[in-house]
Amino acid sequence: MHASCNVIAHLDMDAFYASVELLRYPELRGKPVVIGGGGRHRPVETADPVTGERVRSFSTLHGYRGRGVITTATYEARAFGLRSAMAMAKAAALAPETILLPVDFDRYRAHSRKFKAAARAIAPRIEDRGIDEIYIDLTDHVVAPADMRDVNPIDACRDAIVALARSLKDAVRAATGLSCSIGVAPNKLLAKIASDLDKPDGLTLIGDGDLERRIWPLPARTINGIGPKTAARLEGIGIRTIGELARADPGFLVETFGRAHGDWMHEAAHGRDARPVVTESEPQSISRETTFERDLSPRRDRDALAAVFTELCDGVVDDLKRKGYAGRTIGVKLRYDNFTTVTRDCTQPEATQDPGLIRHVAAQCVRRAPLTRPLRLMGVRVGALVRADAIAHAAREPLPATADLFD
Repeated sequence: MHASCNVIAHLDMDAFYASVELLRYPELRGKPVVIGGGGRHRPVETADPVTGERVRSFSTLHGYRGRGVITTATYEARAFGLRSAMAMAKAAALAPETILLPVDFDRYRAHSRKFKAAARAIAPRIEDRGIDEIYIDLTDHVVAPADMRDVNPIDACRDAIVALARSLKDAVRAATGLSCSIGVAPNKLLAKIASDLDKPDGLTLIGDGDLERRIWPLPARTINGIGPKTAARLEGIGIRTIGELARADPGFLVETFGRAHGDWMHEAAHGRDARPVVTESEPQSISRETTFERDLSPRRDRDALAAVFTELCDGVVDDLKRKGYAGRTIGVKLRYDNFTTVTRDCTQPEATQDPGLIRHVAAQCVRRAPLTRPLRLMGVRVGALVRADAIAHAAREPLPATADLFD
């Protein structure tokens, strides 16, 4: 690495959903809490019979019988082995007294917009990677002294980078009340790994010598792109750490995993990643979906399904309007109790963000799908997007009602 290399930060919010909930329920700080499941797990507020003060009672995992999964967990819950994507029934067996809160995506999105705006005000070259993480190109914000132009800028400008990263962390905390962790490295791959090394509220720089010292001892699966199956195959041939992967023969990796994947793993293990920070990215589609805590029958549970369907459509419309898009292709996704998934869609002559039209077309798509088995997941999607300010808003006839969606 040398003075011409980039300085890339990865900013990752700490236990984001759970941290947002702790702002609302500060009495839960320091306790094991998981986020997941539906609205029936909302806290109940009552009056204390002696003092008259309002008190809240919370659901726990004790006796949980649904099939929901954990969206995120506080660090106290993680100490019991609870983690994202774990089945809550399994989590209940490990730590039954853990507090359970329902997800509130509208609230999380609002805090997401706040932290991104705060970061962008300091360093505008940002790549949005989801609700709780961003990449930030800091290359133009640090200038190495004249006598250190041949030194890796992360080493040459360490004090300035630390000060800039701390200003980002302070701005995020001021805007949201939440902490974040930041990793700074010559590229996106290493920056993402670094942001996770000293959580929560971490700040980690990867300069010369840190690849071997801090990255190579980590499990190979730490590299974003090496999933559980690849990690298991690597372990089966004696490669457990990133360092062992770096020392593996490149030809052997290509022979075992194919040209593209083998070459990529060799490069990644050596900390090489040429991907730029992409500051402008147009979405291809906008969607909402939900997995039910129990299978819902199109016949017996049609009112519940119709309510969920309406909520999904309204959510997609809200997202379209908030992000400034309209779309021509409207579709649905249904997953049955046997895990079979079907999609149906319909492309309109003109792009729209009209809630009535989107719900009407999506309902037609539902009716084109088999409705003979119970459903475990439903989704609504609008694709073929264009900027909303580029479409004409013409008057049209009222659409028929869709209340009989699942009849």
